[in-house]
Amino acid sequence: MNGHRKTTKIIDLRTARAEIPLPKPMKTAIHNFRSVGVLPVAIDAGDGLVGESYLFSFGLQQLKVFEEMVLSLKPALIGADPEFSEALWRTLWRDINFFGHKGVSVFALSAVDMALWDLRGKILGRPVHRLLGGCRSSVPAYASGGLWLGSSIDELVTEARSFVADGFRAIKMRLGRPRLEEDVERVQAVRAAIGPDVALMADANQGLTVDNAIRLGRRLEEFDLAWFEEPVPAYDLEGSARVAAALDTPIASGETEYTRYGFRDMLRAKAADVLMPDLARVGGVSEFIKVAHMADALDVPVSSHVFTEQSLTVMAALGNATYLEHMPWFGILFREKFEMRDGAVVVPERPGFGFTFDPDTIERYRI
Repeated sequence: MNGHRKTTKIIDLRTARAEIPLPKPMKTAIHNFRSVGVLPVAIDAGDGLVGESYLFSFGLQQLKVFEEMVLSLKPALIGADPEFSEALWRTLWRDINFFGHKGVSVFALSAVDMALWDLRGKILGRPVHRLLGGCRSSVPAYASGGLWLGSSIDELVTEARSFVADGFRAIKMRLGRPRLEEDVERVQAVRAAIGPDVALMADANQGLTVDNAIRLGRRLEEFDLAWFEEPVPAYDLEGSARVAAALDTPIASGETEYTRYGFRDMLRAKAADVLMPDLARVGGVSEFIKVAHMADALDVPVSSHVFTEQSLTVMAALGNATYLEHMPWFGILFREKFEMRDGAVVVPERPGFGFTFDPDTIERYRI
């Protein structure tokens, strides 16, 4: 036995466009949507081996742009060995240089990288977290699919209690009402409803000025928030650092930051106490891991942003991972469902990400 095996080659890259309606309108300080656009991505290596990922957008107009950018990377992939994901990442990084290393070009690179990691796991018959070096078999999760700005206080209380009844030990609400006192009243009501033992996060979705964020943050400290998320525009690293320095509550940010270079700047500026890479913006699994390890060297924890199914197995490989964001929007796309125990999502031992697209569902929602 010589230890060699047949090398797998990529034979195709495919995309689709779909629209998923939301059960309730999503209203934050900067968003107001009733559906999300989804671009499923598949990398085919033959013999039934397909790596899957997706991108999403608020509104449908961006999907065509995403699709064209993803498909533009296809020539670099056909005939390549999908297990050389790092080499392919670096090849594509050079290829997108003309467009720049932020924005839609990185979204496309991320989609490809995610699908390659899923494919690699399927080729080897191993889950992604074990390929990365497993650290845990379950990841604490916070409920993020509710408690929007458009809800009344009574609705917030009812929904918060329902999340706890569903087994969550952490939940997140949104801030950004016209008056500071309204936000304080809403946080107070939710904290009273869930009690002191359930973690509560609050997200301003970049909707505040530095001064207003500090004023609000100080008023909210009595409610023992796990973190105060994106209080100011994400590009204002100095402003975010001022808020972080003024408050005892940890500041979380990073979901709109790109690649290790953007997170390096965040760390240097001390702009956040918790980093929140988004798989589609950070550069996929390969770059998420680099960012997390860089943060770990400075004892900074990381959380995830959306992409719950894919982020789960990545977070399970990180020693400095805290909470998995549980966003239910995309669960209907997959054959497999989550299993939760004691407020944590169980990491599947299935190959790849452990979640596979249901083609009938994608066809039902196809644009």
